[in-house]
Amino acid sequence: MTARSERGQRYKPDAGEPSTMDALRLRRVNRWQAQGVSGELADLYADSRETSAAEEHRSRSRQDFLNRLTGDIRRPGFAMVIAETDHLAGCVFGFPVRSDGFWWLGFDGALPRSIEQLTESGSVFAITDILVRPHPQDQDHDVACRLQERLLTDHQATLGATLVDQADHPALAALRSWGWLDVGEIWKPISATLLRALVLPVGERTTVRLGGLAHDAWIRWPG
Repeated sequence: MTARSERGQRYKPDAGEPSTMDALRLRRVNRWQAQGVSGELADLYADSRETSAAEEHRSRSRQDFLNRLTGDIRRPGFAMVIAETDHLAGCVFGFPVRSDGFWWLGFDGALPRSIEQLTESGSVFAITDILVRPHPQDQDHDVACRLQERLLTDHQATLGATLVDQADHPALAALRSWGWLDVGEIWKPISATLLRALVLPVGERTTVRLGGLAHDAWIRWPG
């Protein structure tokens, strides 16, 4: 998961599109269209990392993102929403979580029953990346929230899910500000990385169903 921003402006929208944040447009992108703009998305990702990073590191980071994007595009149910004005302002993408619970494999302790039930019902959608260009007056927050809400509601999901490297404090802080709740840790042997599992309830009924997670998130969140 990435919760970053980008400064370049290589993206070329359709002719006649509005050029101000007030006219921000959200657009669904299918897997073939996503492949077509993968270079722009990779630039958005790479430029969002440390600006002082060595060129070799930036190139490797960009390629790592492309590899992950390619893998996600191949997943059943892959979906992407982009935000644009006269340039690419952000994007979010992911895929449905399988009802067999494989997504939660490696979860430390007992998975909250409410999350388990929502997973079994096919109501959980995994968001693997959120990329947002920085905007004045904290508009990047609004863009991120609109993107994630649009992706989840388009797929009639009642719960968003994501995994974040526990050491990536900027991403964790950004997600928390966008309404995500920390529910525990997941260990993935393949990547040898300890990840934080976060969820995003959609609608009041889901929030109520999750019970005390909203309160517990303040306790579980790494400092």
